[in-house]
Amino acid sequence: MKAAGLPVLALASFPQPAARTPYYCERLETHVVRFPHVNVPHTHNFYLLLYITAGTGTHTVDLVTYELRPGSLFFLAPGQVHHWQLAADTRGFVVFFDTDFYLFRYPGNGLYDYPFFNSAHPPVLYLPPVETEIRPLVERLFAEYLEPRANQAEVFRSYLHLCLELAGRSYPAQPTAEASPGLQQIRQFGALLNEHFRSKRSVSDYAELLHLTANHLNALCRRALNKTASALIHERVVVEAQRLLSHSALGVAQVAYELGFDDASYFVRYFRKYAGTTPEAFRQQR
Repeated sequence: MKAAGLPVLALASFPQPAARTPYYCERLETHVVRFPHVNVPHTHNFYLLLYITAGTGTHTVDLVTYELRPGSLFFLAPGQVHHWQLAADTRGFVVFFDTDFYLFRYPGNGLYDYPFFNSAHPPVLYLPPVETEIRPLVERLFAEYLEPRANQAEVFRSYLHLCLELAGRSYPAQPTAEASPGLQQIRQFGALLNEHFRSKRSVSDYAELLHLTANHLNALCRRALNKTASALIHERVVVEAQRLLSHSALGVAQVAYELGFDDASYFVRYFRKYAGTTPEAFRQQR
């Protein structure tokens, strides 16, 4: 039976042997036994890395299911919904960290600019099973976390930074235009959309927050993403609706309320228009 609501886990959900830290690292096989609630769909308010060293299974992230195999490296940003199905012989590591922990040493947009934390790219890298760059760093993260040491946070953060930097190299090089003001505005639009999609659904709302005209924001989105700003807004609302319908026991009217719709019947029409089916039909298909 589905839970009444989708669990949102914080680092405090994972008791640590020493004083609480804004980061966490554990062997996957130990983690899933100590915290069985991670085996059902949930989301986090922190960043997550999952590195598979042995075994098989599947990992579902935002309704898309990916294969698990040795060398799989997954990246999840706060707010993404996921769950996994692990074979008995699956082994690996999980790494959690708070946003502020990383930004304390590496401020700016670097964390948000990594391609694997951008929904335009898949959240997984399939590295060679015997790769020798990132796996040793993940193992060092685990060894560093095992017991309190001098400057532990700084060393852990440095290993983490190297993991992310090396992983970024495995994605296609971004064109020079990626640093253009227009694409920076697209990123800002995405951040604002994640924050306000429950209450703001018009292009003009976001254009005003960005100090742009609605036509200019639409033009930026078409140029960079081949979609209109309004299409991106509707996609964000529908994805959240699909998450709630798939991973919670909330009724359709409750889902509508969670998404800021005052009228459940209007929500049903909205969902059918942009998802191509009704909420109930979508739920039955899952």
